[in-house]
Amino acid sequence: MHGGYRHSAAYDVVFFIALLSTAIALGGALAHLFELPNKIYLRREEYFVVQQAYRGWDRLAYVLLVELVSMIAVVIMSRRERFVFWPAVFAVLFLLAAQAVFWTYTFPANVATRNWTMIPDDWVVLRMRWEYSHAVGAAFQLLAMSSLIIAVLARARTAVPRHTTR
Repeated sequence: MHGGYRHSAAYDVVFFIALLSTAIALGGALAHLFELPNKIYLRREEYFVVQQAYRGWDRLAYVLLVELVSMIAVVIMSRRERFVFWPAVFAVLFLLAAQAVFWTYTFPANVATRNWTMIPDDWVVLRMRWEYSHAVGAAFQLLAMSSLIIAVLARARTAVPRHTTR
């Protein structure tokens, strides 16, 4: 045992919310990644039809907000447990990196195409940015989830059993 910390029920709940919201966000991110090879070279008309499947996906922003807030709470609650704290910090950084990629590359493509309902002259370039930025975002989300899993495993190793027998 590294330090022997007792964890509160609130800490358990926050960690659970962080893991669950990250898993949900990762699901959407991986969907974009796995569809890329099948969509990247579609003809213009086909691509714009397929893109309509993403209507309403902007509601995932709520999940991302819960993910970020719960991760920050995990970081704060883990501040005395460095083996939990640092992976949790990295999880936050990976989530922020995924968001930086989204706002730098994906969102501008959505704006330029009015959420893929208008076909601008440079739609091929925008498609590449949109698809590959989602792939990079998925990688960052996967790293965030991996970091949280490392943190929860470290947390389990440092926890003091509630009932000990000798």
